[in-house]
Amino acid sequence: MALRSLTSSQARDLQYSWAFYGRPDQQLPPGDWFTWLILAGRGWGKTRTATENISRLCRGPSPLIAPPGAPKLMSFVADTAFDMRQYSIEGPSGFRNVGPPDYRPTHHPGKTTLEWPNGCKALLFSAEDPDSTRGASGSFFWWDELAKARKAEDGWTNMLFGMREGTPRGIVTTTPRPIPLIKRLKALASTYTTIGSTYDNEYHLSKVFMDNVIAPRVGTRLGRQEIDAEILEDAPGALWTRDMIDAARKPIRLPDMQRIVVAVDPSGAKNASDLGANSIGIVVAGRGVDGRGYILADRSCKLSPAQWAKRAIEAYVEFGADRIIGEKNFGGAMVEATIQAAAERLDVTVSYADVVASRGKVLRAEPIATLYERELVSHVAPPDELMDLEEQYCQMTTYGYIGEGSPDRVDAGVWGLMELMISGSTYDSTMGWVD
Repeated sequence: MALRSLTSSQARDLQYSWAFYGRPDQQLPPGDWFTWLILAGRGWGKTRTATENISRLCRGPSPLIAPPGAPKLMSFVADTAFDMRQYSIEGPSGFRNVGPPDYRPTHHPGKTTLEWPNGCKALLFSAEDPDSTRGASGSFFWWDELAKARKAEDGWTNMLFGMREGTPRGIVTTTPRPIPLIKRLKALASTYTTIGSTYDNEYHLSKVFMDNVIAPRVGTRLGRQEIDAEILEDAPGALWTRDMIDAARKPIRLPDMQRIVVAVDPSGAKNASDLGANSIGIVVAGRGVDGRGYILADRSCKLSPAQWAKRAIEAYVEFGADRIIGEKNFGGAMVEATIQAAAERLDVTVSYADVVASRGKVLRAEPIATLYERELVSHVAPPDELMDLEEQYCQMTTYGYIGEGSPDRVDAGVWGLMELMISGSTYDSTMGWVD
């Protein structure tokens, strides 16, 4: 009855009211804080929370009138220029799609600015270039995915030096990672911290997404970080640290490849058709003309032998690989026979070679972890595609694998890089590399 009594103007206002639609933990916090730090899992609504609250700060009684105290000049930072445009501006939760249409800002890509009809303005920056944030200015900031920034400390400091108008403050939205800046920011008395789980927003998320992406990761280390927003530290004795993975993610211009291989780590299940708890590790790796190693794709899966073999061959063709390599121990000749049978059905000629695990997983992984420590390996596939592989890396320790099931993706990645990067050399855990 209350809704029916609204005038058309009131109904329109309610339609775009974040105070009405947003959850209580998504509203601008009360109090005298400098940074609102939102540490939340995937799908919690971080971007929407930031854009709705900032738009409300800029919104006055009419599109041409800014409210008292509105931030006339702001600075926004996203992980990349693409992310800024695709998600923060043009996406479903972006500034161009929240709030009443008459009040929405205009994007000027050439000027890298957003401008509202009432004169409020935002300068746009990419975290890829931390020096660019020296140009930040105004009385309000928003940094999206701060924990992902390659040089977060430099970019953050540069941005803060520009916050010198009025009473500055701002919002940080990020899925947490244990970088010093995030831990320090969270500990500051001037920070208001909101921690949220993916499940807080389950009502608005696709059931397919919840069942196939979120549910399988609940309770895992990856799930604790990406779903529950816990700040996880490196495991004791980790062969791969978070810093090493972040270094591998640094943007790099992909060179021509000398070689590309598709590495297959078969499941240890007795019955090859029993998918069990473990995946078939399928990782595409390359060696560039610069001598560096590259992880090009992770196509690991839980499929029948015919299906995973087809998947491996499709990756072989897609990336122009020169060989598929497969671990022989579990499957004996099964892996090669499965690959060649699938290749015949697909009318594809495949070069295949067996690899034999003569040492334990940790000893095999050590030389590859050393390559990462020396920053000789880059991850160039989309981050979401490599998320599970990278999490398995961080759970490989000097004591063994501490994750659930088998490190199938790590094994495949190790085999691929070993084939490409260690041919003609051996590695001794006490002596290091020996030609």
